[in-house]
Amino acid sequence: MLSKIAMDTDYGIDFEAIYEVIASAEVIAFRFVTIPQRLLFDTRHTLSDGPLLRLVPQTASLEERFRAIKQLRPHFKVPRKITGIWWPRYAQSLVETGVWERIVNRMRDTGFPKVDDQCAEVLRELIHRERAEILNAITGKGYHTMWPSNG
Repeated sequence: MLSKIAMDTDYGIDFEAIYEVIASAEVIAFRFVTIPQRLLFDTRHTLSDGPLLRLVPQTASLEERFRAIKQLRPHFKVPRKITGIWWPRYAQSLVETGVWERIVNRMRDTGFPKVDDQCAEVLRELIHRERAEILNAITGKGYHTMWPSNG
């Protein structure tokens, strides 16, 4: 089962709802406008397996996402649901809006070492991929123009 956070047509984001999801959901997948990868946040953990925060490829279906999570996290049962959050802004705005801090704090709450390093690395990768994709769009790498060239 996939549940989604509602957002209005002006890209207004219900931050309180997102904060609540981050505080309570087991598995969250952030979908971005600029990159195809998803930010997967799996809060489940045991004494030996920590929570997971990672950029993962998009999948063709929800069933494929569940299989991919099971493959990434073989010591855990398949989650009952994945909460999807569509993020219509740039990655840096996760930090500016306090969303990233809440993700990091939820990771810290598990008590696993080096979660700050893990979170910082994921954020760097996310921003790097986003910048690379924007540059590709500007230079046309992997994109096709809608209008023919006049030159």
